[in-house]
Amino acid sequence: MAAHAALPARRHRSTHGWGLPATLGVVYGFYAATVDRHGGPITWGQVLLGFVSAVVHAGAVHMLRARGRALPRELRAATWAALVGIALGFLVSLSHMSVLSATVLALVVAAGTFCVAFYLFYTHEDAAGRPTARTS
Repeated sequence: MAAHAALPARRHRSTHGWGLPATLGVVYGFYAATVDRHGGPITWGQVLLGFVSAVVHAGAVHMLRARGRALPRELRAATWAALVGIALGFLVSLSHMSVLSATVLALVVAAGTFCVAFYLFYTHEDAAGRPTARTS
């Protein structure tokens, strides 16, 4: 027993990168619960809806921000567009609008989000997908 056992390296866990997703998730959850309330009293179902919406939305935003660089720019823009479209479509559907109008509005906003995200990714990356150097 002359040799010491090697201790595994401790992995540093950081909350860096959770600030924006958590903030967006809380705002989204509050808004979802408020839209579902329709001016009536607060119920536990609405609190649960807001909490679950916040957790799912924050998790999706965090995952896209953390793992999005592995995707090609077209697919990354499409995933951001899908996230925005699904999130908006869900909120619109909570307001008891028709499914068709919620779908059309979500698709229009998702298409705009795709165009903006693709433009940003295309102008801020080289052909291999690496971030370009800032010249300002």
